[in-house]
Amino acid sequence: MTYQITIQPSGHTYSAPEGETVLKAGLAEGFNLPYGCRNGGCGSCKGKILAGQIDYGQFTRAVLTEAEQAAGMALFCCAKPLSDLVIEVREIGANKDIVVRKLPARVQQLEKLTDDVAIIRLKLPASERLVFLAGQYIEFILKDGQRRAFSIANAPHDDELMELHIRHVPGGVFTDHVWERMKERDILRMEGPLGSFFLREDSDKPIVFVASGTGFAPIKSILEHAFRRGITRPMTLYWGARQRKDLYMDALARQWAESHSNFRYVPVLSEASEQCQWTGRSGFVHRAVMEDLPDLSGCQVYACGVPIMVNSARSDFTGRCGLPMDEFYADSFTTSADTAQATAAAAPVSAAPASTPVANS
Repeated sequence: MTYQITIQPSGHTYSAPEGETVLKAGLAEGFNLPYGCRNGGCGSCKGKILAGQIDYGQFTRAVLTEAEQAAGMALFCCAKPLSDLVIEVREIGANKDIVVRKLPARVQQLEKLTDDVAIIRLKLPASERLVFLAGQYIEFILKDGQRRAFSIANAPHDDELMELHIRHVPGGVFTDHVWERMKERDILRMEGPLGSFFLREDSDKPIVFVASGTGFAPIKSILEHAFRRGITRPMTLYWGARQRKDLYMDALARQWAESHSNFRYVPVLSEASEQCQWTGRSGFVHRAVMEDLPDLSGCQVYACGVPIMVNSARSDFTGRCGLPMDEFYADSFTTSADTAQATAAAAPVSAAPASTPVANS
C-alpha cells in the first residue's frame, strides 16, 4: 500500500510506501525537505500535519512536546503515514542540484588539537569532487553497516581536502577507532553531502551563529563561505565551551573578527577554571545571546551543537526573544548513546487540520 502526501504551500505531491517515513519518501522522490540528524533528536525536520493520520514513531520528547503534537506538529524523519496526508513544511531549493554520493576517502592528515578533539582531513580520489553546501555533513559507512555523521568544516571553495572536527566519545565505535587505531592513509567509505543546515542567502537579515563544542565545524564552513562570497550582512558568532582549551580554534575566530568589519565573535565558557585566567563571558552560550540581543525578531539564527543547547536556544529565542520559528536553523549533534537513552514511542494520532509546528560517536 502507498499513501499520497501533499506538501503545502507548494502543492507538490509524492507517494510514500507503507512503513516509510514522510521524510525518506519525500527525499527519494527528489523533494528537498529540511532535516538534520534523521533520528528524531534535533527538530530540523519539524512540520505540521494539516490532514491525515500518522504513526509518530520514536523521537526525543524534548524536541516534540505534547502541546506541539496537539497542534499538529510532527518530526517527519520519524513519522510514518497511516493514510493520505497533507503536510505544511518549507521546501529547500538551494540544494536541488546537489547529488548524494558514496565515495572512498583517504585520511590525509590526522591532528589531535586537544585531549578530546581531533581534526581529520580527507582526500577524495583524484577524479572525484564532492559538491556540497557550506554547513552540510557526511556519513561514514562502517564495516558492519553502522553510520556515523560529521559536519564538513571547510568551505565548498576550499575543497582540496575535506575537514572534519571529531570529538572523542569514550566507548564510541568510531571515535574510539579514531583515537586508538586510525592512521594517515587509511581508507574510509562515506556518503554525502547530507542535511539542510546551510546559509539562506536570499535574506539580508543579521545572522546570529550559536555553537557549542565541535558544533563550530559547520559554522566555520558557513562563515568561510560567507567571507568568500563577500556577504556584508552583520554576523555574530557565540561559541560556547566548558573550558578555554575547548575553544580549539579560538585564534581563527578572533582573526575573522579582526579582518571582517561585519563579523563579531563572543566566546563563552560554562566551567572556566581559575588556572585558565578567563576574563570573558561565562555561563550558558544561548543565555549570552539573550543578554546581548533580547529582541531577535529581525534576525536569523543558526545553532549547532549538543541537543540541550539547540533545544534551549530554539525554545527561548522563539518564546522570549521574538525570533520567528522559520528563522531558526539547527544541526543537533546527537550521539548513538543519546538516541538510545532519550527516545520514546508515541501511539498513532489523527492530526486535526490547523483550523480546529546521527550520530557522532
